[in-house]
Amino acid sequence: MPISRDLLARLVAFATVSRDSNLALIEFVRDYLNDLGVACELDYNAERTKANLFATIGPSDRGGVVLSGHTDVVPADGQAWTLPPFELTERDGKLYGRGTADMKGYIACMLAAVPHFLQSKLRLPLHLALSYDEEVGCLGVRSLLAELERRPHKPVLCIIGEPTELKPVLGHKGKLAMRCQVHGAACHSAYAPQGVNAIEYAARLIGKLGEIGQRLAAPEYHDQRFDPPYSTVQTGLISGGRALNIVPAECQFDFEVRALPAADPQQVADELQDYAERELLPQMRARSADTAIRFQPLSAYPGLATDPHSEAAELLALLSGSREFATVAFGTEGGLFHQAGIPTVVCGPGSMDQGHKPDEFVSQQQLDGCDAMLRRLLQWLQQDA
Repeated sequence: MPISRDLLARLVAFATVSRDSNLALIEFVRDYLNDLGVACELDYNAERTKANLFATIGPSDRGGVVLSGHTDVVPADGQAWTLPPFELTERDGKLYGRGTADMKGYIACMLAAVPHFLQSKLRLPLHLALSYDEEVGCLGVRSLLAELERRPHKPVLCIIGEPTELKPVLGHKGKLAMRCQVHGAACHSAYAPQGVNAIEYAARLIGKLGEIGQRLAAPEYHDQRFDPPYSTVQTGLISGGRALNIVPAECQFDFEVRALPAADPQQVADELQDYAERELLPQMRARSADTAIRFQPLSAYPGLATDPHSEAAELLALLSGSREFATVAFGTEGGLFHQAGIPTVVCGPGSMDQGHKPDEFVSQQQLDGCDAMLRRLLQWLQQDA
């Protein structure tokens, strides 16, 4: 059986749900690379319960290419799995398990390629980057990138291996997730005008978000490379109230902005906060001075829009065998790499149509295709070595 398949089985067995530690997987990868003679750098979170891993193969006095993947996966709880999520199952050429598509299949191919890169003389180095907590806001990779920015030689390209069916992707939207907490004033519902109904004021804020979203969907803001071709705003969670006969004093809701790369999602949050302070708070405090509307950032990452005429795009076309560049609806760590001055593209095995779903899978054919893409990368890194 292909070594990438064997490594995928090992990786899937680590239940690296974002709420839990990823150290067992990271230590497995560290030991695997150490056994091959590759030194690894681990970058821990404050609690030392999670870590990023960074390793270099080849010369250390120049930039090179980064293969980047995240180690965390979304939960399998509450999903109708018919197969064990943290055990690799093969059926009809498909490899099932949590994270097979998103994105341990790519990591398995990265690791399987290491012996081949070690046996070759490289003119540019290959870097391996594994991060934690991508699924909850691209959190872990930020400290890894901070370290890379301090180094004298920046990579010339980063390939994020999110599942694109190995199609070359140059762009995705950015995201801002926010929480709004409305503190009103409770009273008996028979005297409702004397209170400040937190749910009703939250509803007015959500309505304002809807108006902003409709404005952003106007044709003059469209970018046809994306689907949908405009920035979107949506409220995903809301909670509030204790009983029907009590005017609610508390309500909170979470909303997100999925912004085109050229748009600033913070402008949506700023407009909503301005509306709250200018229109709503004066009305609330006219009834009760002890009222408030608070906004709390939950997560954010920038969009990605790599120039299709750039050297990074040309190399991706060579590796993927296609110049039919696309965008994806989901976000990646690519925008953060780009902000750090590292040209970034997205290309990996599997499809996000299977990601985050029960009985997630990647096909063996896709793994084979990724192995072939990395062999082409090896040939490129060897040129004129």
